[in-house]
Order: sequence, then C-alpha cells, then structure tokens
Amino acid sequence: MQRPPTLRALLAVAPLLAVAAPATSEAEEPAREPAPSSASESSTVITGYGEINLNRPLSNPAETVIDLRRFVFGLLHRFNERLKFASEVEVEHAVSSATDQGEVEIEQAFVEYQFTGSWAGRAGLILMPVGLLNETHEPTAYYGVERNFVETAIIPTTWREGALAAVGTFDNGLTLQAGVSTSFDINKWDPTSPEGRDSPLGSIHQELQFARARNVAGFGALNWRGIPGLLLGGFAFVGGISHGQPGTPSSTVVLWDVHARWTPWRLDLSALYTRGTISNTAALNTPFVGDPTLIPGAFFGWYVQAAIRAWSHGDLAASPFVRYERFNTASSYADIGQGLTPAALATEGVVTAGLNFYVTSGFVLKADVQFFENETDRNRFDFGLGWSF
Repeated sequence: MQRPPTLRALLAVAPLLAVAAPATSEAEEPAREPAPSSASESSTVITGYGEINLNRPLSNPAETVIDLRRFVFGLLHRFNERLKFASEVEVEHAVSSATDQGEVEIEQAFVEYQFTGSWAGRAGLILMPVGLLNETHEPTAYYGVERNFVETAIIPTTWREGALAAVGTFDNGLTLQAGVSTSFDINKWDPTSPEGRDSPLGSIHQELQFARARNVAGFGALNWRGIPGLLLGGFAFVGGISHGQPGTPSSTVVLWDVHARWTPWRLDLSALYTRGTISNTAALNTPFVGDPTLIPGAFFGWYVQAAIRAWSHGDLAASPFVRYERFNTASSYADIGQGLTPAALATEGVVTAGLNFYVTSGFVLKADVQFFENETDRNRFDFGLGWSF
C-alpha cells in the first residue's frame, strides 16, 4: 500500500530517515517531489494531517472525552532546483482563544539549499532529528491512538528549534544531520506546576517564540539504512539553558537517544532508548525548596514495539500491535540537603495493545487499550481516526 507523500518526504533530502508507513512490510523510500523542468520554474505543494481521538478511562467512564487533537496544514515551495521552503501550521484542540485550551503554532518554517548531490543546508525553525517519531509524527505513520510516552515525556515531540543545519545523504545508506540551534530555557521552569513532572524538557522548550539565545546548542544525528528494511540510528543534543539571566546558575542540558527499526516480511519491529540530564540542579533548586516540582538531574525512557500486517486487501490493511515502555521524568535529584532533596519518582511502565486499520494509505482508524503499572487509575481505552496527505 503506497503511502501519500508527507511534507518531510517531499523534501527528499534525507531518504534514510523516512521510516515505513506501518501498513507496509518494508521500509519505503519517500515519495519525491516533482522537480521543476527549469531553474526558473517554481512549484508549490500543499500537505496536511490531523487526528480526532476518544479517550475513555476504564475506572471512570464519566471522564470520557473526544478531542480534535491536531489539525495541520503545510506548504512546500520550490524556488528552483536547489532552493526550497517548507512550513507547517498546527492547530491543537480545535479552538484557540484566550479562554480555550487550543493553540496555534508554527511547527516548521525553514529554507533548504541543495549544495551538492549529497549535501544540503537548512536554516529556520526545524524539527530535531531525534528518535523515530519527532520527524515522522503523522497519525498514519505510528501505531496507537496517542503518541508513545517515551517520545513525548522524555523527548518532547514535536520538538523544534531555530537552527542552522547540514544534511548529508550518502549512497552507502548513511544520513548525517548536524548543526547549531537555539536551546531550552530553564528560566521558564515553574516549581508550582506539575508540567515539569509530566515532561521536564517540554516545560522549558522555547519554540522560537522570543527565544532567549544567549546560549546555543549543538546537535547531531546519524542514521543508517544500508540493509533494506533496517534502520539504525542515534542522536545527541548539548545546550546551555541559563542564558546569562541574573540569579540563574549556569546549567546545561544533554539529551541523546539510540533507536532501531526492522520491517522484515509483514513485521514491523522497533526499539528506542533515550536519556537526558540537567546540570547544576542543586543550585537551580535551592530557591524552589518547599515547592512541589523541583528540577530533576536525570530522566530516561525506553520502549519495544512489535506489529504485523495481519490482513490486507487492495487499499485496506489491518495491523495489530503491542508496545511496552518504561519511563521516568525524574529518575534522580541533586542533593540539596537532608530532608530537602526530593525522592526520585517511580519508573512507570505502560503496556499498549491495539489495531491500526488503514482504509487507504492516507486514512487510518485506530483502537487500543493502555495499562499502567503504577498509576492504574490511568488505564484507558482509546479510539481515533487520522489522515495525512
């Protein structure tokens, strides 16, 4: 079943990063945008994706909700054979206003110049090339109604930064991305809010909204697809997060991951491990003593996932899957004194089992159940629909 080209696939500069749609048995090469017939000719492509999800807690069905989780549209414009512009605009939770929970945000906005057949450069707001989900996050491209916890709580998908980056794609199956970017801002940490406990880095990301830039970050990603159907890769990010603000001790974030995906026959197998640290948290936390949410020194997560294309007929396909993940958003705290240092959080484990049913390559129906090892009151049934084009 041929998957429709997404915005990232249309960029056509990093084929090794384009993982297969779940309904396929092998990793597919991304669809390539038609090149202009001459250097003076330009073209514009419209893309989009979205999802509507139902979440029904098993212990409290009265809390069942349905949400238009995301509605995204993108524009890709090619100025000539070497220069193009890519963008995506996202609306979350259907309505955005001062009294609603919705948001409108720019998810990507960058220019790309193809210097040679192997090397391109990007400048603007880009998605970080981390993990398996951050760059490929359309609902037709992952299993389950909701995005996995590891790549949302630890890796703050969808994570983007203002950046200058180089992208190299080579015939031996390697893709390299490296550059400098904006970083997180520890001054945004709110010790009275649970947001930092839900996602430490998600609570301090800047999204290029008047982003503090006294400190910058460096990042790099290497992915290899030298064997058909196999992806092996990793990512690392190091950045200052204090930005020279008065009274804020110097601190650095480090985040890295390793990941693999293998799609032999009708199977789709994947695994990922990620870990992050924040330095000098003892000094950062001293003013917050007594508040409920202090800054963790370390956090981590991992998951393994297996799916199979059990049935297909024409455009229709059914893929059951199961995923097990473990994550901890505060696995350790720096010592700030006896009776003052918080205890590390318990590592949470989650089993998700469900089915992706593809009506066609660009439209999917999903259903799953999730069981939590610690917070069992969060056990739930999910149903959703998603589209991409």
